[in-house]
Amino acid sequence: MNHLVLVFVGAGVGGTLRHLVTGAVGRFGPPSSLPLGTFVVNLSGCLAAGVVAGLLTAASGVRDEYRALLLVGLLGGYTTFSAFGKETLQLIESRRIIEAVLYVTLTNVVGVAAVWTGHRIAAAIS
Repeated sequence: MNHLVLVFVGAGVGGTLRHLVTGAVGRFGPPSSLPLGTFVVNLSGCLAAGVVAGLLTAASGVRDEYRALLLVGLLGGYTTFSAFGKETLQLIESRRIIEAVLYVTLTNVVGVAAVWTGHRIAAAIS
């Protein structure tokens, strides 16, 4: 199947999942002045990217189409760094600088740790 079609389908599914997870965190998560839904999506997306990339690298014979579907389409549609940037700017514009710095720092530091953890999980599975 064409790479573009697979990316398109994966991005649609990923975007839908992002919408559902963000909404669920907003409804059922703890009250917070931070955009926790986007935070949860970005961190779980980083973890999933680590696991999927690790497994696809470890697995021989995985076709490029599946990498495009899962990593570019599904996880690209799921993670929300564009929303992250917009929400960070909104925090800054509302003069909530400490919260903006906290949000940026936590998202990046814990995000990198999640990718590392995902690779370790993939290595343990392989």
